[in-house]
Amino acid sequence: MDWRAKLDELPVTRRQLIAGAAVGGGLAVAWWLWPRHYSSPLAPRPDERDFGGWMTIGSDGVVTVAVPQLEMGQGVTTLLAQVVAVELGADWRQIAVEPVPPSGLYANVPLAAKWAPLWSNLPSLAGDADSLLAENFARANAFAATARGCSLIAYEQPMREAAASARAMLAMAAAERWEVDWEECEVEGGLVRHGERQLDFGALVAEAAEFDPPDPAPLRVQPASEDPSPAEAELDPVFPRLDLPAKVDGSFLFAGDIRLPGLVYASIRHGPLGKPDLSAFEAGAVEGLRGLVGVVKSKRYLAAVAESWWIAEQALKKMRPVFAGPPAVESAAALEALEAAHDEVDPERIREVGSPDDLLVRPDYTQSYSVAPAVHATIETASATARFDGDTLELWIAAQAPELTRRAAARAIGISPQDVVLYPTAAGGSFDARLERRHAIEVAQIAKQIGRPVNLTWPRVQELQSVPVRTPVSARLEAAFLPASGGRIAAWRSRLAMPATVREFGRRLFDNKTPQAAMEHAAGEADALACEGAVPPYRIDHVAVDHLPVTLPFPTGQMRGNAQAYNAFFSESFVDELAERAGRDPFLYRMEMLSGLPRMADTLRRATRLAGWDGGRRGTGQGLALARFGSPESGGCIACVAQAALGEGGLRVRRLHAAVDIGRVVNHDIARQQIEGGLIFGLSLATGASVAYEDGKPVPARLGGLALPTLADSPEIVVELLASDAPAFDPGELGVAVAPPAIANALYSATGVRFRRLPLLSEGL
Repeated sequence: MDWRAKLDELPVTRRQLIAGAAVGGGLAVAWWLWPRHYSSPLAPRPDERDFGGWMTIGSDGVVTVAVPQLEMGQGVTTLLAQVVAVELGADWRQIAVEPVPPSGLYANVPLAAKWAPLWSNLPSLAGDADSLLAENFARANAFAATARGCSLIAYEQPMREAAASARAMLAMAAAERWEVDWEECEVEGGLVRHGERQLDFGALVAEAAEFDPPDPAPLRVQPASEDPSPAEAELDPVFPRLDLPAKVDGSFLFAGDIRLPGLVYASIRHGPLGKPDLSAFEAGAVEGLRGLVGVVKSKRYLAAVAESWWIAEQALKKMRPVFAGPPAVESAAALEALEAAHDEVDPERIREVGSPDDLLVRPDYTQSYSVAPAVHATIETASATARFDGDTLELWIAAQAPELTRRAAARAIGISPQDVVLYPTAAGGSFDARLERRHAIEVAQIAKQIGRPVNLTWPRVQELQSVPVRTPVSARLEAAFLPASGGRIAAWRSRLAMPATVREFGRRLFDNKTPQAAMEHAAGEADALACEGAVPPYRIDHVAVDHLPVTLPFPTGQMRGNAQAYNAFFSESFVDELAERAGRDPFLYRMEMLSGLPRMADTLRRATRLAGWDGGRRGTGQGLALARFGSPESGGCIACVAQAALGEGGLRVRRLHAAVDIGRVVNHDIARQQIEGGLIFGLSLATGASVAYEDGKPVPARLGGLALPTLADSPEIVVELLASDAPAFDPGELGVAVAPPAIANALYSATGVRFRRLPLLSEGL
């Protein structure tokens, strides 16, 4: 199939940013690194030359960079393009980007290793990013998922190598013309220079493509980076976001923006949680309804298809679908099971350092915390466009795991994955919601039955009801103090009652299980990934983390911050309480436990200076929290001081001061955006973003009822990125983890009342 010809039929140009690219079949890898029988997914036009599947350069000098990751607001299209531009020596104004199909070349090996317990029978051997098992799995399955902040870790080095090779080949072409040594040529600003002579990329690319690149690739001494600036500095970005102009003028494409000849629109109804099976609907109620194209009945949904989405939605309301099954979910009873688990379920030891149980026979302090189910609350609900011609399915969709999505859609309509062409579109927010692919299965089935191109968009209530929520958790934390030490912690134990939420997600993702089947397969399993971050980021000699597996009647899944976020809330709230029992300043108390952890100590110290920390005195409304993702040496860390108060309008967070160490900063502007966005997302988890289920339906059922922060509620945010020699680390989830405990601790300082449950005011005062 000539997918580019098909793409040209659409109102989209190739170099329109985030326009979309096709997913065909086989693997593609760099032609100088991998067997030649793999074709390049970029399939260059006659006036372009391909450089290893990572970029093309045209005769006009435009460099089109392959982006194998989903753009969902995090700026990955700009970040990866910047890596190429710096290494290649291109002018930023000549850079374009193109989302590309998942393939062996674009395999996300670090993420495959991270998720090895979800797909491998030998996770201890496959769990290393250097593992051949992880690499073979990722390449063989074209695993290019976007999650867990792995974009730079997975793609920076191969993209640098490809760009360095292309730079050398351009220099070779120029050197041959000038009869000089290619290593004497300089490549900067889209030009190859030698003395007074210069040629642009477009003039050289045809000849350059004929050269063999040097081995190894001649990397520049320094990778892409920008110097951190003071928190108060307002600097123009050196590499402005490529997706921003299109988002401002409205030309940026999402799945719902695709327009095809004969396109019709679908809305859908799923059963309440606990009642998944469609049992009845009033088909006669829509007879003769103007604009209605058809009705698609499935075991687990009812869809109406019409000339407009509004007509389809009205048709569903008229048909009044009824669903059957076990008793509908009442979340209050389900959450009681989490609390009871601490007395009824045998714990599974996940992590142990030292001999904590010996010291915790009689803990000096014990406290319980919990988080309620939380929803992703994306602006864009699940949406996809599909066209099926009897042989080939074309699918336009925002998918964090595109190859697995492609396979699921193929299986749903009984065709080979090789007969599915997936055009990646950007997501209007995700927060890991688009790791789920139920809507891809549905739109494929609807398009096949209707026989016309179909756009499916879920109503808001279906998004809140049908996308698995962040798991609720009940935590019990225990600590023992060193005798006569001023409250220094000798031993720490975290016990987490919750389902095997990550294993459940893995069954859906890798095994294509239904939500119900995934819950059944994961029931009772210990889940180390669901307990990540439960070891506090301090020097404590004796630590234990236990999982108490609990089966819940509703599906749970991944959400921005994941386990590190709720465990940071538990740990940092607990540390604050321990500091109070010891009669210590929460800042100094933490600092004493950071011996040998200079990055974290510096981060904490800087955050308190930014905020004018006053010792955490009662009535000041200041609260402190610290979080780390990854190892002390190569991970990222953040410290935040929040100032909050309770007033007539409820909880008000006035200021958030954060200091962040994410190692080498590739793009200062994007890093700051991600941290600020994470802090706001964390604020939303602190104040709302939670649902209850009554009769299997979410309450509330609209965005307006989720107590999400508005612009008027947004606090002043001050962020400082610290200079660091550590490797580059993705900052997208740091703010999510640190904001809720900082706000909770600030609220205690303001009111004298401890809030130990998220959302913070869910149990009132």
